[in-house]
Amino acid sequence: MKKMVIAITAGVLAHLSVSSAVLAQDSYPQRAVTITVPYSPGGTTDYVARMLAKQMSEISKQSFVVENKPGASGTIATSAVMRSKPDGYSLLMNDTTYAMLPAVFKKLSWDPVKDIAPIANVASTPVILIVPAKSPFNSVSDLVGAAKEKPESLTFGSGGNGSSTHLAGEVFQHQAGIKLLHVPYKGAGEALMALVGGTVDVEISATPTAIPQINSGKVKALAISSPQRLPQLPDVPTFAEAGLPQYTVQNWFGLVARAGTQPEVVNTLNRLVKQSVADHSLQSSFETLGAQPVGNSPQDFAKQIANEIESWSRTAERAGLEKQ
Repeated sequence: MKKMVIAITAGVLAHLSVSSAVLAQDSYPQRAVTITVPYSPGGTTDYVARMLAKQMSEISKQSFVVENKPGASGTIATSAVMRSKPDGYSLLMNDTTYAMLPAVFKKLSWDPVKDIAPIANVASTPVILIVPAKSPFNSVSDLVGAAKEKPESLTFGSGGNGSSTHLAGEVFQHQAGIKLLHVPYKGAGEALMALVGGTVDVEISATPTAIPQINSGKVKALAISSPQRLPQLPDVPTFAEAGLPQYTVQNWFGLVARAGTQPEVVNTLNRLVKQSVADHSLQSSFETLGAQPVGNSPQDFAKQIANEIESWSRTAERAGLEKQ
């Protein structure tokens, strides 16, 4: 009798566990979900987040709302999400910058690998070297020549210390053998506006942010990090064509939750991301601006983040970047 009671109890508990997992998957989300972007509006990360949130809202019939919390290279927003309840209602949309933070800061308030629950890489994009429309530089060689002649006389803008646009610029300087003066802003959008206004001389930007400004004639593009020229920018050479074949920096834009979020909720979110990036209108919007939809698994995204943290740490060390 005792054994029978134990067996029945175990069966009931197992059933309840499975039922609760199915319930969590089927009922989530029951209220609005906040996607925090760690930069000011106008940058590529913000653009991708808003496009994704719109699509996920339509699919789930529940609101996905984007909230911008710029500052400190994304650590302010990330810390806030890492302090939130791990229930899937507070998410973080970040980019390659996230994998660079351990190479930039001596100490973070969270573990960049253990404290997150990766959901999916949403999109990837090459980066592009741009200058103001009235800049005297019309090629990478023009820019490099002037920078070598007068080190630190030219400025480059970025979305903040340790941001993807910052380290992408550091890698460019390292490979080109030049030294520019770094001017950090609170986000890629602000940095781009500074470039358009001629406040800074050069910037390395994600293509979705830069292409509208290029097409409107507000900035000039000197080189792009894709293996081949983009159909959207057929006149812009690759970095390899411009004499820097090893410059192959790519940006990713991905969604994560806090560690401890139920696997069923993570899987539901991953499914929503995959459905969203499979939508033809979203794909067209991304591709028009030089971004490729991804939508990989949580496991693959976790491996990607861990590998890039290691890779960018080596890159920062080679570039002589001191941790803050």
